[in-house]
Amino acid sequence: MSKPLTEHPYQPVIKIPDFEGPLDLLLHLIKENKMDIYDIKIVTITSQYMDYLHQRQSHRLEVAGDYFVMAATLMNIKSQMLLPKPPVDEEETGEDEIDPRQELVAQLLEYQRYKKAAGELKNKESFRQQEFTRPAMHVPRELIAAHVKPGVTITQLQAAYARVLKNHRLNQPLVETVAAEKVSVAQRMGDVVKQVKKGPVRFTTLFENDRTRDSLVTTFLAILELSRHRRINLQQAELFGPIILTEGPKIDEQSVDKPGTD
Repeated sequence: MSKPLTEHPYQPVIKIPDFEGPLDLLLHLIKENKMDIYDIKIVTITSQYMDYLHQRQSHRLEVAGDYFVMAATLMNIKSQMLLPKPPVDEEETGEDEIDPRQELVAQLLEYQRYKKAAGELKNKESFRQQEFTRPAMHVPRELIAAHVKPGVTITQLQAAYARVLKNHRLNQPLVETVAAEKVSVAQRMGDVVKQVKKGPVRFTTLFENDRTRDSLVTTFLAILELSRHRRINLQQAELFGPIILTEGPKIDEQSVDKPGTD
């Protein structure tokens, strides 16, 4: 252990290391003496532990009460181990003798586990402080268009529309009052074009505000007309993946014929 330098009255003393508690000090002493934590040489450890307390007191440093409690515990264990063992009758099958160090070893092992976990959390905190995050960004329109494969078949489109109808039946209330909606296919086409111009749109998103079967059909016909006139593109990145609507080469052109006719 560190000892003060006394050659000169004004010379500073060697710093005595601080510990987080008596268990931390005991682990340090066990490590310094290269002892097995399951077989602590209690006489040696007690002697060095008491030297540490006396050293702090000689430097007029405060010692927490926990250290004195542990000192009393060590002295008690030491006295139990120094007492002569009573003779064992060979005819009696007594139980295994309890090691007085057992409880102390259990406390040291548990503290060691918590100390290791605390060290790992501290390392993660230090690593996390070196990271910088930024708010989520919208996916660029060009990136989406470049990574999807064009060519959605009419069968795939019908299957997607069938799923929309099924979800609509499951979500609609049992009783509802429906007002007549006077939205033409041409008007709905204009609405779809406006949404697509803002960015790629999912096929199912276009049906979210539809509350009747007529409005669902109107939206579906509007999508078909826009696709037929190449005002929008229908794309699907993978099989059974979402169908994405993007701007077509003739997005700003108006249809010359009536919706639903060739």
